[in-house]
Amino acid sequence: MSLHIAFDNSYDRLPDRLFTRQAPVPVAAPGWIALNDGLARELGLDADALRSEEGLAMFSGNAVPEGAAPLAQLYAGHQFGNWNPQLGDGRAILLGEVVGPDGIRRDIALKGSGRTPYSRMGDGRAWIGPVIREYLMSEAMHALGVPTTRALAAVTTGEEVIRETALPGAVLTRVAQSHIRVGTFQILTARGDLEGLRALADHAMARHYPEAGSVPEMLAQMVARQADLIAQWMSLGFIHGVMNTDNCSVAGETIDYGPCAFMDAYHPGRVFSSIDAYGRYAYGNQPQVALWNIAQFATALVPLMPDQQRAVDDFTAIINRFADLYQEAWIARFGAKLGLPDPRPEDRPLIEGLLTAMTGAETDFTNGFRALAEDAPERTGASPEWIARWRARGPDFGIAAAANPVVVPRLHRIEAAITAAMAGDHAPFHEMLGVVTRPFDPDPALAERYVAPPQEHEKVDKTFCGT
Repeated sequence: MSLHIAFDNSYDRLPDRLFTRQAPVPVAAPGWIALNDGLARELGLDADALRSEEGLAMFSGNAVPEGAAPLAQLYAGHQFGNWNPQLGDGRAILLGEVVGPDGIRRDIALKGSGRTPYSRMGDGRAWIGPVIREYLMSEAMHALGVPTTRALAAVTTGEEVIRETALPGAVLTRVAQSHIRVGTFQILTARGDLEGLRALADHAMARHYPEAGSVPEMLAQMVARQADLIAQWMSLGFIHGVMNTDNCSVAGETIDYGPCAFMDAYHPGRVFSSIDAYGRYAYGNQPQVALWNIAQFATALVPLMPDQQRAVDDFTAIINRFADLYQEAWIARFGAKLGLPDPRPEDRPLIEGLLTAMTGAETDFTNGFRALAEDAPERTGASPEWIARWRARGPDFGIAAAANPVVVPRLHRIEAAITAAMAGDHAPFHEMLGVVTRPFDPDPALAERYVAPPQEHEKVDKTFCGT
């Protein structure tokens, strides 16, 4: 069976200073971990052909399919608030773009595909842990309805990756609406490359904001997408962990699942990232960080405007809409979690009252909110007074059930799947994938194991960037 993919590579037609053309670096002995048949169909690809030896060669970087235009993208970014003037795909290769049956253009990229000019001191490889984590997290987020990059395939390399110790290597194939980041714009502005900046802005508008007739309108639509995205994260107890501007997608998708996690016990100051010493990207700080990132995007766009001083004023007004848009989305999301048929601003004290109670009781975030769907509010840690006020609002348990998942990919279960995969056993990964991609109706025979929060000896307090 011959593998055929109809690539249509628009990013490759941008100024070549935005990337370096480079093929992935081959690996020794690739083997399968997983292929996402459903996503393959969405892309208009033949899953059986992808599962062939040709497909395995493509997903491992051992062969470049006809029509692909492999390249490593250039960008910069603010990392933990500090400016880094040049970053880029240090261990990723964009193979190219496909247009699915739905008419949506998507990137297909390899992560862990070897050194590039942007690797700095890195080896450009990935070990199996980050690959397993991103596959599970991104597919769970998609099942939860959150805009996100997706995982098309994961393969082993037959090679070891040296970190603190020798670890089994792997490659993830990631699908995204694009890999254009805030930092992609920032590097062009920092270099005074107005021609490149204009080309990138036109490309981003055509690809992600076709209804935007101008740069200010693109910014306004991006603000709205980010406000809703962050409200979704917050409503699920999701912590991204490394919200640098180079990890902020202009398309409005969740991208770069490094030190990410879903909370167990609720606390607004919760941090999982091992490198976030001061809690910049704590759960409760995510809306403010998103706003800060949007401001950096707007700053990068200013040189495109004929009257730059007026643009600063206009862009500031657009950015300031984020607060209201986010609050509206937050009320809607959390109101639904409480089962409120018509969430409104006056419900904020009711929502915040529950969150305060959950903080004090160290209530499990997912299970606590799911208890409302099961008419068991006493399991949330809320007081009788709060429960009485909630009942007086007339909650609809169907609405609550639709807004509160039964399962999320908990860290301790991910770590167990990674440990098994390191020993060559992928069964726990596949079992967990089957559960977390049915977050509202998991297999009853498996659900109990994935619903339970970690016991004391199972708790994972720190996560690491996917290096």
